[in-house]
Amino acid sequence: MARETSRDRRERVAAMQAAQKKAERRRLLVVIGACVAVVAIIGAAVAWAVLGEQNKKDEALSAISGDVAAASCDPITNDPASGSSEHVGPGTNQPNLTTVKYSTVPPSSGQHFAVPAVDSRRVYTTADAPKIETLVHNLEHGYTILWYDRSVETEQAAAFEALATKVNAMKESANKFLISPWDPAYGAFPAGKKYALSHWAADVDQSTGKVGQQMGHRQLCGSLNTTVVEDFVKKFPWSSAPEPGAA
Repeated sequence: MARETSRDRRERVAAMQAAQKKAERRRLLVVIGACVAVVAIIGAAVAWAVLGEQNKKDEALSAISGDVAAASCDPITNDPASGSSEHVGPGTNQPNLTTVKYSTVPPSSGQHFAVPAVDSRRVYTTADAPKIETLVHNLEHGYTILWYDRSVETEQAAAFEALATKVNAMKESANKFLISPWDPAYGAFPAGKKYALSHWAADVDQSTGKVGQQMGHRQLCGSLNTTVVEDFVKKFPWSSAPEPGAA
């Protein structure tokens, strides 16, 4: 057998190194291909989930966008307003007054807790809803609230989320539209009514900020209807309130 020369060894080592690099390139391409495939699968899954969620919202809105007359809504009320800047409960000079007896169901004005609901939530459930006295403070700041009978909470969950997103995008709302369950301890909704809108309106001089006449407004309905809610918010925008500039 011929003795291997230095040149032969160099050529053999070079060939082995070339083969190793080629194998490494193949492995790298396989890894890259696998990563691309995984990213594509994840992207498709995310897109499908987003599309599915949007479809659910569209379907939910469609289900509550029927004939306005079928919603069985009462005429909008004009309630005498009271309680502007009248804080009760913790941190006030009436700390033990933690349950206010409001003159209407639901309230459209009145005494309230010192701190409104200021989190990012726009739809509340029975498990996490603020107290009525807290939300009345939101009314004073220009919010419109859609109160709902607790019996519809589960079946309308998707509709509530979709409706809140749609209405809060309106310029008349300016992200000041809340949906919250009604607490029957404060009085029952009239027979056949499952939903109620309320807003604490006020005439505000835009040049001076001076607040003039105040009035509460409510509209109670048997069914949920997008057009009814939008029309109510347009009629009573966030800027018509005793303290519209507050959060």
